Amino acid sequence: MTATHSTRMLILGSGPAGLSAAIYGARAGLAPIVVQGIQPGGQLTTTTDVENYPGFRDVIQGPWLMEEMQAQAEHVGAQMMWDTIVEIDLTQRPFRLIGDGGNVYVGDVLVIATGAQAKWLGMDSEELLKGKGVSACATCDGFFYRGKKVAVIGGGNTAVEEALYLTNHSHDVTLIHRRDSFRAEKILQQRLFANEKINVLWNKEVSRFVGGGEPHGLVAIELKDTVTGELSQIEVDGGFVAIGHHPATELFRGHLELDEDGYLKVETGSTRTSVPGVFACGDVMDKVYRQAVTAAGTGCMAALDAERFLAEADFEQVAHAAE
Repeated sequence: MTATHSTRMLILGSGPAGLSAAIYGARAGLAPIVVQGIQPGGQLTTTTDVENYPGFRDVIQGPWLMEEMQAQAEHVGAQMMWDTIVEIDLTQRPFRLIGDGGNVYVGDVLVIATGAQAKWLGMDSEELLKGKGVSACATCDGFFYRGKKVAVIGGGNTAVEEALYLTNHSHDVTLIHRRDSFRAEKILQQRLFANEKINVLWNKEVSRFVGGGEPHGLVAIELKDTVTGELSQIEVDGGFVAIGHHPATELFRGHLELDEDGYLKVETGSTRTSVPGVFACGDVMDKVYRQAVTAAGTGCMAALDAERFLAEADFEQVAHAAE
């Protein structure tokens, strides 16, 4: 049996952005429904140590933090739904969305917090060593490698920026790129080449992440020369895959305006999208910062924007009825 669920505020995504929006929406009396999607809790559920989220002097665990956020959202009145949306209709309010099991979700406003996923190389060795020396976020995990040897894989803005950032913690940063030139902006390249802590390996691609030690973790990266095919190996303590992100926006193509990289476009200084009543927050609209704390902040913004939108719409409806 399928069912229809109606709410004043419908939220897609249950990471820090979606749950923060739910907390603020619930406290405003909007009884939000959160459709959790294919990864309840978002990317933090795949993270172990979190040391940069405000309010905790000791290291906390990513899954625990998301459990606490969800419990707080439910405590103040948000409702969680385990479903994945496969079809949307944003042509009129209330908006109508359909889950993969046929359930219908109707919302007076819609907050999109579906996030983005880091692109990985897709290797078995990479999967085995994720969180054990292999990471996709230098800003998140670089602090754990202070004074150690690290490598960054990639050749675009993200890779160059992460290599530069890592020099705050490491005196020995290697940037591995499979071509003989970078795609990154010229100003970033100039900063990179001027930094004595960074060494660039051209025409090299990762063939394997090498584990070892006790406890088991990354100890080296095996490389293949893209010109000669020769294999080599460099010893490192940390490896950062920096080849971009996939924003989860396929569902919204043709319905909402996206930028050239596929992220949802919002008005500067707000979370408003190209459709009135639809708001976007977190990594699905932020390709610059991509941090849990900034995602939570934009989730708060989205809820406040949505609350104001509803208040104005309700006022106009009452005024129109009184005419």
